[in-house]
Amino acid sequence: MNSIPYPGRRKFIQQSGVVIATAVLPITGFSNSSLASYKMGIQLFTIRDAMAKDPVSTLGTVRALGYEDGEIYGFDGEKGAYYGIKAKEFKKMITDLDFTVSSGHYDFSSYFDKSSDTLQRYVDQCIEGSLSIGAKYITWPWLAPEYRTLDNFKLLSEKLNRIGERVTQAGLGFAYHNHDFEFTDHDGQIGYDIILAETDPKWVKLQMDMYWVVKSSAKSPAKWIAENPGRFVMWHIKDMDKVTGDYSEMGNGSIDYVSMLATLDHDALEYYYIEQGGNFKYNSMQSITDSAVFVKAHLKKYL
Repeated sequence: MNSIPYPGRRKFIQQSGVVIATAVLPITGFSNSSLASYKMGIQLFTIRDAMAKDPVSTLGTVRALGYEDGEIYGFDGEKGAYYGIKAKEFKKMITDLDFTVSSGHYDFSSYFDKSSDTLQRYVDQCIEGSLSIGAKYITWPWLAPEYRTLDNFKLLSEKLNRIGERVTQAGLGFAYHNHDFEFTDHDGQIGYDIILAETDPKWVKLQMDMYWVVKSSAKSPAKWIAENPGRFVMWHIKDMDKVTGDYSEMGNGSIDYVSMLATLDHDALEYYYIEQGGNFKYNSMQSITDSAVFVKAHLKKYL
């Protein structure tokens, strides 16, 4: 891809106010530790049902629960919109809430077999959207099942490098988010090793989904981080159901995050996001409420 310059983050004109919803449940007795270095983040895919219905009041509730930062999904490149809201208006809305969006998951997988020009056009749309909302990172979140071969992991790495260079030159960071399939054995090789070996650390950082690493990888999160210093700039933190192995509310599952976070190397970490993709005990909003209570009480001192 040819490099093109991008302007810095813009100062946006004032827009109309935003409705702030009250919390689903009040949270008392918890406060951020004075030692905490990071904003409490949430991957908004967790509450995709509520975001689809009413993103404004939903984000008001999210903020009232104590979440300070978010990771978006579902960007409409053609319209330059998040959740049906134009990027500039979305930026004004989250600013009014004293909420930030530091990363976004973008639908690069749908462009995997498209032409370089088509992919580049989408990348440019993602850059424009990210700059408009004040985000720091653009993240590749997923590779569709039909592309998960060793040869395609090599092709993926080439695409990650090209996108990462372009995104970095625009003043943003670029990262790759793992699931389980990167750790599938292909005659002694795994896709994640290919990604790590064939992407340039200058252009491509990593977002570790700790649930999937614990569930699917032969190496622990600590091992991956130690072997690849400086690369894991973001973490996804979600718990694992003790019976089914599915997702769970924080603190209700089998992953001992208290012990894990107390010992993990935080040297490269910039942002973390609480996430639960499904398997809610009651509903998504109650789940993020329960998770917020647990994180504030037990994990914030490590974050």
